Amino acid sequence: MTHHSSPRCILITGATGGIGGALAPAYAAPGVTLILQGRRLDRLEEMANECRALGACVLLEALDVRDLDALRAMVRRVSDAEQPDLVLVGAGLNTAVGSNGEAECWDESRALLEVNVMAALATVEAALPAMRARGHGQIALFSSLAGWRGLPVTPTYSASKAAIRVYGEAMRDWLAPQGVKLNVIIPGYVESKMCFEMPGPKPFLWTAEKAARRIKRGLAADQARISFPFPLSFGTWLLGVIPQRLSSFILRGLNYSD
Repeated sequence: MTHHSSPRCILITGATGGIGGALAPAYAAPGVTLILQGRRLDRLEEMANECRALGACVLLEALDVRDLDALRAMVRRVSDAEQPDLVLVGAGLNTAVGSNGEAECWDESRALLEVNVMAALATVEAALPAMRARGHGQIALFSSLAGWRGLPVTPTYSASKAAIRVYGEAMRDWLAPQGVKLNVIIPGYVESKMCFEMPGPKPFLWTAEKAARRIKRGLAADQARISFPFPLSFGTWLLGVIPQRLSSFILRGLNYSD
């Protein structure tokens, strides 16, 4: 059915982020409705103007996804009223250990888990009833190549992305008989404010626009894991399966440890 490969209504959380900000115009076209969520209305308005110029109808939802009750209420309302056939769960945060050996800040770690894990699960939970009732729909969750093997400089971020990958894979299998697709996006380094704030080297860095094109193709093909770029994807997967002593040695050699 055509709505699977060419979604006509798309909800994007974290739409003002690096990849989210590239995905909105990538999908914008005449006859397409975009529902964009972000914290800052001014940034959302800028994106809306860009997407409307491409012919899309754009609705804005300015809220903080850490307010889980407000988030779930918004997603339910939008799901009932607009019936998005694609939900891109893109809101995310990062945190890291200090450059002088300080541990991660607890408040930042807690906020990261609230956004990267709890808000993502809340979005899925709120979007599913309408999709399951219709018998079709698609949800995309954002993991990371850091979810294959925890990086010493970003332990909480790595843990959050591992959680999303495993949750997404489990939910995909559970939802498959119901006609609802769930895909896990596993990107490497993509140009964004969040990426540039991360410590450590950033090999195979992609532009957000290139990542958006790859994600769009992968979702249209219903790839279970949309993982890129290949060399880094294979390398991080390998780090997760080889003995930890060896992966730790490799990470130290690549300057991912303090």
